[in-house]
Amino acid sequence: MLLPVKWLQEYIDIDEDSKTLADKLTLSGSHVESIISLDRGIKNVVVGMIENIKAHENADKLLIIDVNIGKEIIQVVTGATNLKKGDYVPVALVGAKLPEDIYIEKTNFRGVDSYGMLCSLKELGYEDSVIPKEQRDGIFILDKEYPLGTNIDEILGLHGEVIELEITPNRPDCLSIVGMARETAATLNRKLKLPEIKVNDEVDDIKDFVESIEIDNQLCNRYYAKVIKDVVIKESPLWLQTKLMEAGVRPINNIVDITNYVMLEFGQPLHAFDLEKLKNKKIVVRRARDGEKITTLDDVERTLNSSNLIITDGELPIAIAGVMGGLDSEVTEDTNIVLLESANFNGKSVRLTSKEHNLRSEASSRFEKEIDLSLCEIAAERVCQLVEQIGAGKVVKGNLDAHENIKKEKTICLRPNKVNDLLGTKLTIDEMIDYLQRLDLKSCLEEGKIEVTIPTYRLDLNIEVDLIEEIGRLHGFHNIPIKPLVGTLTKGEKPYEKIVEDRAGEILRGLGINQVMTYSFISPKAYDRIKVKSDSELRDYIKLINPLGEDYSVMRTTLIPNMLALLGRNYNHGVKECYTYEIGNIFIPKELPVKQLPIERKILSLGMYGNVDFYDIKEILEILFNRLGIKNLEYVREENNPTFHPNRTANIMYGGESIGIVGEIHKDVMDNYDIGSRVYIGQLNFERIVKESNLDRKYRPLPKYPGITRDIAVVVDEDILVGELEKIIWKNGEGLIEKVELFDVYVGDQVQEGKKSVAFSIFYRSQDRTLKDKEVSTIQENIITDLEDKLNAVLRS
Repeated sequence: MLLPVKWLQEYIDIDEDSKTLADKLTLSGSHVESIISLDRGIKNVVVGMIENIKAHENADKLLIIDVNIGKEIIQVVTGATNLKKGDYVPVALVGAKLPEDIYIEKTNFRGVDSYGMLCSLKELGYEDSVIPKEQRDGIFILDKEYPLGTNIDEILGLHGEVIELEITPNRPDCLSIVGMARETAATLNRKLKLPEIKVNDEVDDIKDFVESIEIDNQLCNRYYAKVIKDVVIKESPLWLQTKLMEAGVRPINNIVDITNYVMLEFGQPLHAFDLEKLKNKKIVVRRARDGEKITTLDDVERTLNSSNLIITDGELPIAIAGVMGGLDSEVTEDTNIVLLESANFNGKSVRLTSKEHNLRSEASSRFEKEIDLSLCEIAAERVCQLVEQIGAGKVVKGNLDAHENIKKEKTICLRPNKVNDLLGTKLTIDEMIDYLQRLDLKSCLEEGKIEVTIPTYRLDLNIEVDLIEEIGRLHGFHNIPIKPLVGTLTKGEKPYEKIVEDRAGEILRGLGINQVMTYSFISPKAYDRIKVKSDSELRDYIKLINPLGEDYSVMRTTLIPNMLALLGRNYNHGVKECYTYEIGNIFIPKELPVKQLPIERKILSLGMYGNVDFYDIKEILEILFNRLGIKNLEYVREENNPTFHPNRTANIMYGGESIGIVGEIHKDVMDNYDIGSRVYIGQLNFERIVKESNLDRKYRPLPKYPGITRDIAVVVDEDILVGELEKIIWKNGEGLIEKVELFDVYVGDQVQEGKKSVAFSIFYRSQDRTLKDKEVSTIQENIITDLEDKLNAVLRS
């Protein structure tokens, strides 16, 4: 929210500079994000009046303007077409300085000298988003006569600051100038001066214009209506336009600007309908019918459903309640009678409707947080007061007010000793009452307890601790002394899953693997890019209702597309080697369409390219498993996963179940990511890793007895995996094998075609005796025999 300090000063006396004010507001609980200066550094730009306009003889699109700046008449050449004689405009004189360090000099346009420049609002430093549409492409025309030669920054109020605040969802009352004025008054302990709302002259009777207001559901809490006749639609006075622009709102016309002004002032959204465009003299608030259509003010036709609350004229929709009005009932230059809506709608209904139609507005952002019902009448009457003040129309006597129950002030009992116990302070009862009353919370002491009356706009105050927090923030949490904790403390520990995750990260980073984080949302096309089969369960993904875009429209069921996209970006940015890992969640729906929260499964993804091969990534995983205490893993060839190379991929098995896959990515998949290098990826079920991990470490003394090393080389079929050979060796070791190391795999002239030679070093040791050659030889013979029987291995001589 943008809070212009000048506007704030209309309700409270402020002596502090904006920085000091911002600091004090932050300490009392209002989070200030930034301070924006309105001083744009403009110099020597003055008010001028156009005396004469003539065409440039040598340029069809240029005009020569004689401008009276008070002390003289100067000649200016311009291409603007929205000027006429008698207009008051901002004139940048020779030597003037404009925003972004632009300086004005005498210029010659095709033989005609120009002694300055006529300025648009953009050239005076205003953002496009707040410039009125009719002023966007031309010179800024002032709304009335001003003293010629007056500095334009005095006219536009280009001085002071705007404080940008982050308003928390529980404080919708602070989404207004008055709301922040209350907070400021309480923070500075100053008196609040609210505007006196009074309409002096009312005519006719509202019942002659509107018969009734009907609320046909429970999603509208209150609907308050006023009528304004003899409306004259035109530009708002400059003071009103500048206030709106400083608060980040674009001026449109006098009626709409007043409703926006009051919304910013009191926090109550309002809407103006052209009453003569309504088919019936009544307003009906109801749910939409499925398939019912409305064209909203942004000129988009929207199809409604029965969950949407709408405003109708008894027949057709004229607005989506709390979100946006309809185009057919829009206030235009021809509008003569206005129906002013000041209503209160169910916050959840507005939020869901706004989200469903991807239509967020200033009104919906306020309604969805819930606002005070009593604001309906206050805001509507304030609009009528301002309409009368600027002569935009005549206020019709009376109002229509439809509602069930208007909430009344409630009372909360506060125990003084509880305040000091919870805050750790020694505040007196008088100090507590003072803090509460500064917040406009009427308080009195009754039988040792403070009875606090809560105004209706403080929807966030419901129980005793809410009041204690209010006292604490006004006293200043920074003023509460630090004290050691007293009593029995429990030891805070990380859950085991987090401990394993941290340890795994340490291991991988120690091996030179960089941690990455990617979005949980991916494109459905990602599954095509990694060649996932059409019937794969990976394609049972959750679609987002309101995605950021097509590339982020579904919840991921695998981390492989994220890893490949990341490696692809690095490769195409010239990174020669890349080693990364991610521990993140995938999302498995329990059923589709989704009716309950999905299963979130934690996955470890490892990806790399560069001077590496399959055995490098396999070794990294083996080191990880070993240091996490996971043993007895098997690697089984995987030939049917289209994402991976059929001959360089393995399933990682534990206890007969696959806990992951590791291998080289298929060339067709790499082409989809424009990667010209071999890529290796591993994806593992991290939850299973956590379950099987064992971080306990037991140390044993150095061995007392010597070991014996024996080498063995066998010739086997080329498709037999090394792991199968190792399994047989360990099985026959009789508990005496300490280590088995593969040191050679040979395929060549000395081995027949279709065969390979595989050589191991086997290290034997006993913990309780010195081994003899005979018993080791017996084990070796048993190993050879078992290899011959089960794998047709032949001992290589």
